[in-house]
Amino acid sequence: MPFLNTSKLVTIERHIAEEGAAHPTSTGELSRLLRDLMLALRILARDVRRAGLNDVLGMTDSVNTHGERVKRLDLHANEVIYRAMDHGGHLCVMASEESDGLMRIPDEYKKGKYVLVFDPLDGSSNIDVNITIGTIFSIHKRVDPTLDTPGTLEDILQPGWKQVAAGYAMYGSSTVLVYSSGNGVDVFTFDPTIGEFLLTFEKLRIPKRGRIYSINSGNAHKWDQNLRDYVSWLLRPSDDGVRPYSLRYIGTMVADVHRTMYYGGIFMYPGDSSSPQGKLRLVYEVAPMAFLVEQAGGRASDGTRRILDIVPTALHQRIPCYLGSEEDVLEAERFLRGDR
Repeated sequence: MPFLNTSKLVTIERHIAEEGAAHPTSTGELSRLLRDLMLALRILARDVRRAGLNDVLGMTDSVNTHGERVKRLDLHANEVIYRAMDHGGHLCVMASEESDGLMRIPDEYKKGKYVLVFDPLDGSSNIDVNITIGTIFSIHKRVDPTLDTPGTLEDILQPGWKQVAAGYAMYGSSTVLVYSSGNGVDVFTFDPTIGEFLLTFEKLRIPKRGRIYSINSGNAHKWDQNLRDYVSWLLRPSDDGVRPYSLRYIGTMVADVHRTMYYGGIFMYPGDSSSPQGKLRLVYEVAPMAFLVEQAGGRASDGTRRILDIVPTALHQRIPCYLGSEEDVLEAERFLRGDR
């Protein structure tokens, strides 16, 4: 699949404005919210590139709500996004993987009708060794958009199908923004010479089947037998040449899912005997990625249910996930049910 499929020269701001104009009832508020978020992502793209020079690598003395040591760049990214978004008047509340509870909008600022949740830096274990990391974000309307009061936990704990926009920025050899507001998935690449995200791929579609699987095979001894059987089956040559599959695993969800979006196949982070619900968070990571995968024609499941139908019960709830090509995810679900 080519990585450039547009002849138009379009910035992210223009693209967002054109999408808003296609909806006659649009007020432009979501467009302005996304404009503020793009500023934060530009700043993070710069800071990630200069992380070793700016002394923001390494660990802090803090431990986050998940019991994990917090890296300096995690905290920096969390602060940048919050400061870019707290005063625009578009949000009523925010939540982040790096914050224990709700991130309130300061009293002096207007409260809007939208909710922002984000993982400021996905792939923290890769930060210090210059391997691809990213930022994941998700936007909902608050439960009652007519209110102008501070947002609540109920506003954040909404099923994924109610997302009005979601996306991720991936900081690698270039900075790439993958984004959807419910009208397919578009890809933008950051040009640092002009300071703009430019459209580089329109309406990305996941192949119906791939030949790559992505999973942390170091946990294989803790998987249930049905999952072991599925992975063994992927590695067994088939008469039609579709199998064996190749294993590719970076350890940054953004990077592993991004590859899957282009090449097809399946990304898996299952539950196991020590972490029955897996390690990925439904609100900040899995639901936004599931939204993008479905918008690109793929399938997103926890092994038995459509992820976007699941109503979160806690801010930092974890959930198993299987994302990618429709045929591959359906096959994984059959194995997990014991239907082989």
